[in-house]
Amino acid sequence: MKLLLTGSSGWLGRFLAPQLRGAGHEVVGLDIAPGADTQVVGSVADKALVSDLVADGVEAILHSGALHKPDIARYPKQAFIDTNVTGTLNLLEAAARNGHDRFIFTSTTSLMVSERVRADASEQAFWMDERFYDGPPRNIYGVTKQAAEGLCRLFASEHAMDIAILRTGRFFPEDDDTDRTLSGENMKANEFLNRRLSAVDAARAHVVALERIGGCGCETFVLSAPPPFSREDAAELAIDARAVIARRFPDADDLYAARDWQLPATISRVYDPSKAEDLLGFRCETSFASVLGALRDGLDLPFDHDPAYLPPKEFA
Repeated sequence: MKLLLTGSSGWLGRFLAPQLRGAGHEVVGLDIAPGADTQVVGSVADKALVSDLVADGVEAILHSGALHKPDIARYPKQAFIDTNVTGTLNLLEAAARNGHDRFIFTSTTSLMVSERVRADASEQAFWMDERFYDGPPRNIYGVTKQAAEGLCRLFASEHAMDIAILRTGRFFPEDDDTDRTLSGENMKANEFLNRRLSAVDAARAHVVALERIGGCGCETFVLSAPPPFSREDAAELAIDARAVIARRFPDADDLYAARDWQLPATISRVYDPSKAEDLLGFRCETSFASVLGALRDGLDLPFDHDPAYLPPKEFA
């Protein structure tokens, strides 16, 4: 298939474009910044550009271009609306106009994080699957992604289009921009317990969704490494996560101590990706067990970490 990939110069795009080509697709990359996988430099907010690109033989769109949470400090709210909402609308309209039967939209678990979730205001860990709702998103990133998801559902209904909404957990390479209590690598390793996936897995999920969303209608999927917990652990995780981890991974504490890392004392939320496995047959290959295996065997960590990373658009 000839595909339009937005955000082709971004962090996800650099993994997704090669995987799509490896699956036999022709990829046209669109991004506001130049890049190895970007053939067209421009914005999804440019309706005429999007219309012309899609009309030129494109058979399906993977929309991964967006302004993200760290961009809140760099861009006004209007820029989020232009890119995340208007840009999504432009792409959906072009897809419908050209008779596309599927559309892949990169969303975020961030829109599920209300102020109460952010404040860890519960006596047990929040178990967060696609049905989870605890109030509106806490920032403009989540608000615009929620609006874009609504547009996807509307177009799926109006145009009989199969749409996969992929709410990805964390896979960025840079350090957390709000919490520096642990080293970046230590925090990322911990997050594979409940809220992170590798960039390679995030990209692979898009390829699988493109291949398997046909006939499913509009479906939302939470994407994260499979958690080594069950819902029955939720109360204990909020009080003594280390005890739960020790039962699953008896040598985790020693492996962490050898690296001067710390396991989380509590876990306040767990992302549940089981729907993607049940409906799409997709399961992340990198997990917390993979992280411990790398520590145990002296191998490179199975995730990317680059504290100095900045999106290419910041240099454009």
